[in-house]
Amino acid sequence: MARSKSSNRWLDEHVNDPFVKQAQVDGYRSRASYKLLEINKKDKLIRPNMLVMDLGSAPGGWSQVAADLVGHNGRVIASDILPMAAIAGVEFIQGDFTEDAVFEAIMATLAGARADVVVSDMAPNISGVNAADQAASMYLVELALDMACEVLKPKGSFVAKVFHGEGYDEYVKAVRAVFDKVVVRKPDSSRARSREVYLVGKGYKR
Repeated sequence: MARSKSSNRWLDEHVNDPFVKQAQVDGYRSRASYKLLEINKKDKLIRPNMLVMDLGSAPGGWSQVAADLVGHNGRVIASDILPMAAIAGVEFIQGDFTEDAVFEAIMATLAGARADVVVSDMAPNISGVNAADQAASMYLVELALDMACEVLKPKGSFVAKVFHGEGYDEYVKAVRAVFDKVVVRKPDSSRARSREVYLVGKGYKR
């Protein structure tokens, strides 16, 4: 089957992408690792000995970064509907965290502890219908915020990928309502034509 022009363009971009090449050199599972590294360099969210929760973690690029940053005495708890190959220092729970059984498994893994940082690089499967894709992406980030509010410790931090479009402004207001400071980041490793940005919330108002 012939590939469409858009998929050819994506493939060309992907193959020639310096961050894709660098990820292969550095041993990261995805170019997305550099987005979290850039955000963390600016905002200093993840530090040694912390507990980090990674939502929508597969294939594991952000979990790898988080595990390196928290070190041997920190913890990373990751969750995704998709399977994810094991990463040293990462406790992975597969499933939809909106389902009771999966949510309970995450809570059991926390064992009464609270997260210092919740990160989410989740995105829906793209249908190509912009309105539907935007609605699906906003639904995911709302779920991520709900989970953050469940598990964060007071003054904890939150990072979520959000796409500009319908519902974006309302979502920013919702994040501002529960964090002392909210900033918007567009990492260099985020493709320029992508509508994605990353909201960083600091100082959870528990």
